[in-house]
Amino acid sequence: MPGNASEPATAPTPGGLRALGPVALVLAGGISVQFGGALAVSLMPRAGALGVVTLRLAVAAIVLMVICRPRLRGHSRADWGTVVVFGMTMAAMNGLFYQSVARIPLGPAVTLEVLGPLILSVLASRRAVNLVWAGLALCGVFLLGGGGFSSLDPVGVAFALSAGSMWAAYIVFSARTGRRFPQADGLALAMAVAAVLFLPLGLIESGDKLLNPTTIALGSAVAILSSVLPYTLELLALRRMPAAAFAVLMSLEPAVASIAGFLVLSQTLSVTEGLAIALVIAASMGAVRTQVGRGRAKGLKHPDTPRRASARCKRAGRERSRSERPRAEQLVPTRRRERQHERAARRNSR
Repeated sequence: MPGNASEPATAPTPGGLRALGPVALVLAGGISVQFGGALAVSLMPRAGALGVVTLRLAVAAIVLMVICRPRLRGHSRADWGTVVVFGMTMAAMNGLFYQSVARIPLGPAVTLEVLGPLILSVLASRRAVNLVWAGLALCGVFLLGGGGFSSLDPVGVAFALSAGSMWAAYIVFSARTGRRFPQADGLALAMAVAAVLFLPLGLIESGDKLLNPTTIALGSAVAILSSVLPYTLELLALRRMPAAAFAVLMSLEPAVASIAGFLVLSQTLSVTEGLAIALVIAASMGAVRTQVGRGRAKGLKHPDTPRRASARCKRAGRERSRSERPRAEQLVPTRRRERQHERAARRNSR
């Protein structure tokens, strides 16, 4: 990360090294997710797309439940409703995405999926500049489809776009679940719900293939690479870096997916497809930065200067003195009556 202009161009400071730490964690999490996806694609001929999703969700749910040990009692009906919907969203997102990568290359599939969060960001900000980012993303999608998606399976494209809409819903319900459950308890419970919901689909498609030791081992590796490890790395990173920087780094996932597809699955991209992915990445980064700029503008609209803080304290003191004044005035007649009784007692004693 670039330093301030006043700093000399010397070796990185300890603070700079600390800043590189969370960036490395996010990048490692993204690499883990996309290479886990590439491994899942290679496992599909053995277990099928739905079978791979079933193994991923089941193993991830078991690991998270053991690690988090979420409390099952003391939650309201609304809490459980949020977790169930979150789990349904998670199951649909994974199932649709894996159906997509079974039909089209990994890089284009992730690029189309990223459109879901991108559209959610554009709609949430409601700023005119985001129309530019939306148009840039649409140009990327148009190039990716070769002017009509003739080079990609239309069913795979539909699955990827549907997975993107579920990803947007995942973001919404993930935030709601995080507000209702401590730490990662909500995620563990939602993962368990997703695994239970998807289990019948995996059994119907794959049957006893899911019991093969090699399939179980590879499916467990997919679960660790795609769910458990990236979540842990991202959680550690978010404790040490702003959420805005995290979102920008997450926008690089289509590029990482393309590299993983090339290295693991030998999926090559044309120059046009590479340009299309670059446009979607740029649009995603631009939308995130616009959202961050809007938040900073709101924070700077009425800055809390020392003078304003002092004035606020004085106003609070005056209001407190006004609220205590009636009580003091109520005590005056009581004291007057006490003095009158004392004078009457002295006269009687004489």
